[in-house]
Amino acid sequence: MIYLDHNATTPLCTEAREAMLPWLTDLTGNPSSIHEPGRRARAAVDDARDRIASLLGARPHEIVFTSGGTESCNLGIIGLARRHRTAKKCHLVTAATEHHAVLNTMRVLADREGFLLTEVPVDRRGLIDPNEFALALRDDTLLVSVMVANNETGVIQPISELASLCQMRGILFHTDAVQSFGKIHCHPHEIGVDAFSTTAHKYYGPQGAGFLWIRSGVSIDPILHGGFHENERRPGTENVAAIAGMAVAAELAVGEVLLGEESRRQAGMRERLWDGIASVHPTAVRNAAGAPVLANTLNVSFPDCDGETLLMALDLEGISASSGSACMVGSINLSHVLVAMGVIESKAHAAIRFSLGSNTLEAEIETTIQALQRVLARQATMENGVRA
Repeated sequence: MIYLDHNATTPLCTEAREAMLPWLTDLTGNPSSIHEPGRRARAAVDDARDRIASLLGARPHEIVFTSGGTESCNLGIIGLARRHRTAKKCHLVTAATEHHAVLNTMRVLADREGFLLTEVPVDRRGLIDPNEFALALRDDTLLVSVMVANNETGVIQPISELASLCQMRGILFHTDAVQSFGKIHCHPHEIGVDAFSTTAHKYYGPQGAGFLWIRSGVSIDPILHGGFHENERRPGTENVAAIAGMAVAAELAVGEVLLGEESRRQAGMRERLWDGIASVHPTAVRNAAGAPVLANTLNVSFPDCDGETLLMALDLEGISASSGSACMVGSINLSHVLVAMGVIESKAHAAIRFSLGSNTLEAEIETTIQALQRVLARQATMENGVRA
């Protein structure tokens, strides 16, 4: 199997697995218990918090452990919006291409809690125009949430510039760094945000673990209610094994970013994949062309093809990729990201995302190109037969 869906999830790295194993086998203990096993578990959680904070140039108390990216985004957005809402501050701003963990959370706050919401458009490359973004900010704007890098297209937004515009007006800024952390350099202090969400399984850590960074001095309301864990911001017994694995995976991922070699390697393979696609299907369209994108991500529309059919055919060839559209309850929904970029319906339906990883080999890219050539040829033959 050739796995080209790393933006969906990554395989657990050996080092993270080894850090988790003791907590899944011999070791036990609730980090809130005062006996020796509990103290040992607490020490493991505290050590992971210290290590992650060090990676971010942050303070340990700024790190809140969560169950993953969706909870981190929900806690950051809802927690900030509810805590800092006033009679004069109830306006929210986000981008039309955000992940649903942000977009739907913002919409729920608007629909059910009376917040006002503006969804800023993007251009055909998927980028936010800072000037247009500035026009969306108002005197009553309370909170903005814009992702660092898009999960479907890999487009990297000018977060520092957008956050600076908010800082000048005293507006809180949350960013979804789920796809960017461990892939590009984006420390929260340096990009100027107030809250920063991630999840471990996007950078070779375990599923079911993530963290939210909250700037010192910025308070949030909890969205869950129970005990007094995580400095009273997120109740619930900590997942010691997953947290230990996440810290190790984060250190390795950030180290790779600093070296830059893996990013350059993946970018080279991505370009080879695009060249191969353009060769076997000359009418293919590279979505987000001209925008800065993650080194591992390539989103392509195959005109006159159905994306879901193409994905299934690739799966039969032993290649795992993903579609720009989602299949829910038997109906195909167009990618809201591509629609927001102005991609026409037929091309949005024909979009496929290839996302490479640290275990992707150059030979696998060549095999994928050859498989695409076979699959596209079969589809063309079938379509010609139907027309005849």
